Amino acid sequence: MPWLDVDIALDELGLDKDGTLEVPESAQDVGWFSAGTAPGGTGAAVLTGHVDSAKGPGVFYHLSLLPEGAQVFVDRADGSTAVFEVDRVAAYRKDKLPTAEVYSSPGSSLRLVTCGGDWDDKAESYRDNVVAYAELVDIQ
Repeated sequence: MPWLDVDIALDELGLDKDGTLEVPESAQDVGWFSAGTAPGGTGAAVLTGHVDSAKGPGVFYHLSLLPEGAQVFVDRADGSTAVFEVDRVAAYRKDKLPTAEVYSSPGSSLRLVTCGGDWDDKAESYRDNVVAYAELVDIQ
C-alpha cells in the first residue's frame, strides 16, 4: 500500500468468540479474513489493521485519508499481484457497520478496515469503523 507506506505480509484471521473479525496482534500488522474471499477472487477480500495503540500510530493510522484512486497491491500465493484502486472511504458507528456491503461484492473487491471516531473509555475501543472500498483493476 504505497500511499500508506505499508509493505508487509498478511496474517490470517478468523472470527473471535463473539463472532466479530479477529484483529492482528500487533498494531503494525495487517490481517486477512481467511474464511472469506482471497484478494483478487470473486467477492470482497477483507483486510484489517489497527489505527493505533498505546505505543503510537498503527498500520492503518491514515486509512481515513486514503484518496480516491489510490492503488493497493496484494501479492498472492500463486506469485501474481492483485492491483486494486480505492473508490471511497467511509466511517460507520460500529453497531451500524453495513456488514453485507463490507463482506460481499459481486465483483473482485478489497475492503480495508480499521477503527476510528471517538475513543470510548468504558468499552476501551473506538466507536467507529473506517472502511476503504477498492475494486480490482489488474492482476500482474
